[in-house]
Amino acid sequence: MSGLAIFLIIIALLVGIVIGYFGARHYMEKYIRENPPITESMMRTMMMQMGQKPSERKLHQMMQTMKAQAKKAK
Repeated sequence: MSGLAIFLIIIALLVGIVIGYFGARHYMEKYIRENPPITESMMRTMMMQMGQKPSERKLHQMMQTMKAQAKKAK
């Protein structure tokens, strides 16, 4: 193999890694937006297990806080 062929293989590999990274990142961000990792029912169950009686207002407020923090992190 000539030096040019090796150079092109290395460049193609690096370009593939960069495209793969950004593609996977975009896919995961979209997946998390569409399928949040925690739902109100999960939050209700956790609060009940901790001995708290969750009200709808408190659950809604906690979900809004979590969404605001997620937007702020971006």
